[in-house]
Amino acid sequence: MWSFVRMNLRPLIQGMDTVMETDSEQQSDSEDEDEEDEKKVKVQESPPSEYLSTPTLPDSYRQNSPGEVRLLAIADSFQRQYRLLCSERKPLLLFPMNECGVKKFVSTTLRPTMTSHPELLYWEGCASFVADFLSLTPLEPPGELPKFLFSATSVLHSQTATCFEYSAVLCSLLLGANYDAYCVSGYASKEMCLLDQCLQECHLLDNQAKVEGAEAKSESDNVLKREVKSRFLTKQAEKEREEAEAKSKKHEEEPQPAVDALRGLRVHCWVLVLAGCRSVQENFFIDPLTGRSYSTTHDHFLGVESVWNNLNYYVNMQDCKDVCAEIVYDLHDIRLWEPVLFGAISKRQMSLNILKRKEMKMMGMTWEDEEEEEDRVFEMPRSWVSYISISKEDLETRWPGSRKLTRYKKTELKTFAPYLRLNGLVTRLTTFKDFDCKEAVTVKEWYKDRNDHLKEREVNKVTGITIERFTPGRQFHLLFHRFTTAPTQGTEHEMEFSGARVDGLVRRVDKTEEMTETFEGREDFLYYRHVVFGHLPEPEDEDADTETEERPLLKVVERFHRNPKKDANEDVAERVFLSPQRKMEVTYHLEEHRFVPCTRTFLKPRESDDFKDDMVAGFHVDPVQKPLHTLTLYKLLSALVEAEKDTAEQIKCSKKEVRDIVSCRQREEMDILLHFSPWTTTGAAKARKQREEMERLAAEEQRWLQEKEKDYLAPFLIQLGNVKDMTAEDARRLYDECMSDFKTHMAERARLIQERHDQATHALQKKQLYYQQSQLNMSHQEEKEYQAFCAEHTFQIHIATERLSMHKRSVAQRYRALDQRLKQDPRLAPYLPS
Repeated sequence: MWSFVRMNLRPLIQGMDTVMETDSEQQSDSEDEDEEDEKKVKVQESPPSEYLSTPTLPDSYRQNSPGEVRLLAIADSFQRQYRLLCSERKPLLLFPMNECGVKKFVSTTLRPTMTSHPELLYWEGCASFVADFLSLTPLEPPGELPKFLFSATSVLHSQTATCFEYSAVLCSLLLGANYDAYCVSGYASKEMCLLDQCLQECHLLDNQAKVEGAEAKSESDNVLKREVKSRFLTKQAEKEREEAEAKSKKHEEEPQPAVDALRGLRVHCWVLVLAGCRSVQENFFIDPLTGRSYSTTHDHFLGVESVWNNLNYYVNMQDCKDVCAEIVYDLHDIRLWEPVLFGAISKRQMSLNILKRKEMKMMGMTWEDEEEEEDRVFEMPRSWVSYISISKEDLETRWPGSRKLTRYKKTELKTFAPYLRLNGLVTRLTTFKDFDCKEAVTVKEWYKDRNDHLKEREVNKVTGITIERFTPGRQFHLLFHRFTTAPTQGTEHEMEFSGARVDGLVRRVDKTEEMTETFEGREDFLYYRHVVFGHLPEPEDEDADTETEERPLLKVVERFHRNPKKDANEDVAERVFLSPQRKMEVTYHLEEHRFVPCTRTFLKPRESDDFKDDMVAGFHVDPVQKPLHTLTLYKLLSALVEAEKDTAEQIKCSKKEVRDIVSCRQREEMDILLHFSPWTTTGAAKARKQREEMERLAAEEQRWLQEKEKDYLAPFLIQLGNVKDMTAEDARRLYDECMSDFKTHMAERARLIQERHDQATHALQKKQLYYQQSQLNMSHQEEKEYQAFCAEHTFQIHIATERLSMHKRSVAQRYRALDQRLKQDPRLAPYLPS
């Protein structure tokens, strides 16, 4: 049992103004340490050289502020008293060295950081990120505290950390998210300290079992709605199944964890979250190595030495003989927890002060400290750690090397960063038959952002069954596909579809000798179809493809929902087509006050036979009801014959659709493409690269078009073909064609200008003639319109005249310029006289 000692440091803190110790004296070892401890410290007194040689670290990493020097003096005095009064307990982790070899108080290593990422606003997201992003460096030796505690920035940069550095990063994020979080230094089981999960069940298996249980329950509920079963027999069957499972588990040799010689001595660090903030109802632990939460009484945690946050450091003075079950986490009770900074403000007090300030501000009052300056105590200095920056890319890549392998009990879990694998694989869960994980039983994979919308695939290595699940939006509206190709079981395909199909199909089970389809929301009220196929004749050619051949239909059963617009005796509930017997059976819906439905059986006549009354047999519930006329029965039979043909055609289309889906899946697996989301860093980089490539191609095309526009010979050189094979005759012909085309173009342009001039002149003359004839009868408004029309057309005539005059003057000049340009063109110059 740990001894309870009261250590009041208030007189020491009040007299710290007279203490003037230098930084070198604060970093030296205590004079009371024995030689063995000094040797242990000297072995690790130098941090890795990669950090010492890093010039980018801030000055706060390399030296201590006056407040930190004073804090180290307080911590050193506290450590001395603690070792004197609690000599049977191990030393406390108070001021380990950072990456620059400078001693820092552990509370100042915590840097509360509020991130802008939504998933890091809750403890689940923070714990999951820290557990995934970092890789563990076990403590060595496992029973001693670490001599170094690196900053969160260095840890996130290297992605390697001890359990204490794991907890420091996680606690910093939780404090920034306004949780009342503390780092806990204590003792834990070997499996937790070494991150050994080989004897634990994988959490994905637990979630999968819950989902399958819910699906089975809903399916059983649906079955119970249709069928009446004995509760006693159902309970007996469940009891027998549970006994069989228990018996199989009993015979299974499960390896037991070996006895740990260091049990209760292995040092570990985890995070404590106290109730009161962020709607936390009760205290709980978080293991930063796995990101899972545990109760404060869990048997993995074997003892607590101390806890700390960014405001204070508390030493546990309670008995830990019953592990952590009896520990009370009331840090304000100085009989249970000894603080290093006596009287310093706590997280709870800070929250209460903030609320009190808000209330007083609303009441129009000013805040005044209750304590005077002389009553103030030494408070924790600001953290020396730089701002913790977590980028969006860090959240996406997540794991060191963008991948992670975790081994559980008979399970192996592999996780990958998005877009790391070309097939879009992000998670693979493999379950094994043995504990050595050598014989695989099932492989379940999760995918993301695939062009075929595949999100899950589960392969059973024993039965050969493959299950695929898709997101909505793919071809054929396929959501679920279960198939097997085992030789002993034959080919089987089970498919589920979304409700977006026109035919209302939601489920199809296709086997070699039968097929079942389920529908929803059809106008004809069809909801079920079951088809039984016959055997194919033996093929004469052994290499013939029998999969695409159509099997004969032996039996087709269709069921319909109730149509309220029809009478129950006329509304078909079930119809059965027996093609080999040329028989059709119809069952109608039940009336409200009846227990037996009406039925009719039709015999389909052959083509050479006429319809007779004996081809129809039926049962009517109401004996008073008159039998139907022969013509009416004939019409019913004709309708059934047409329905049988339509059903056979639909079955043929269904079989073809199954083959099309299978072939489509084979093609998609051979050519897998990924859709890069623009909201991810990888997708944004891909989109930016594609945009830059499109801009480059557009610029090249525009430049090519501009060059072609300037090249007057381009349309004529296309007719010639290869320019290198040009002869003098070809050059002369190109020159003549080019000059002739220029003359034609100039003449056409002059003709267009003259035509517009003539049109404007003719319209003006016509308008003037009309004005002369109707001048006396025109209103003032019409005269204004006439004047505007004349002004506009006179201006058009003037412009056309000027353009024609300018065109005539420039034609000769442009003709000479083109002649000179063609004669100087390097492609024609060798063949034309200058």
